[in-house]
Amino acid sequence: MPRASNAQKAERLNRARTLLRQVDRLSDAVERLAQDCCISPRQAYRYLEHAQQLKAPIPPSEAKLAFTVKLPHSLIRRVRAYAITKRLSISEVVSRALLALLPRGRGRG
Repeated sequence: MPRASNAQKAERLNRARTLLRQVDRLSDAVERLAQDCCISPRQAYRYLEHAQQLKAPIPPSEAKLAFTVKLPHSLIRRVRAYAITKRLSISEVVSRALLALLPRGRGRG
């Protein structure tokens, strides 16, 4: 079975957060979340544990697409080394760098 996408995780955590407020017993919440999301009771319990720590709902994430660019080999090495050091994906490193560089907003710059 494939891993849940970030959007699925956000949806499941928000559902778990709602269920925790609606039911009296954790076992009832586990059963309902497992059934609603077609996941195992063990996975449901983990989502519920995580949801108990949330102070607010998680906003749904935007879908991601592949974006290919040509970069100097030395820059690629630096990005990879930074990602390893910070324990981040290369996509996360590049996203953070671009967000820091580009003006805010979705319109044309």
